[in-house]
Amino acid sequence: MTRSDTGEHTTAISPQIRLANEIAVQFPHLPPEEAAEAIAKHIRQFWDPRMKAELLRRMDAESTALDPKALAAARLLRDQAPTSAGR
Repeated sequence: MTRSDTGEHTTAISPQIRLANEIAVQFPHLPPEEAAEAIAKHIRQFWDPRMKAELLRRMDAESTALDPKALAAARLLRDQAPTSAGR
């Protein structure tokens, strides 16, 4: 926990959650499903694989901190991720 400027304790948000939320606010003009696709596309194209893996690892534990569109994007990424079973 961290202390805010007001002296209240707040829960720290991971950098990956914060960044996903920052991407999500760029798509207010799109319907939620299209926004989730756009966010997922951005993350696939520009994020380091380790960052993406960390987002997917944290998404359930920090789901309340994620913008709903960012959470939908993370779920898309998780559902589209290749599995190691086929290797």
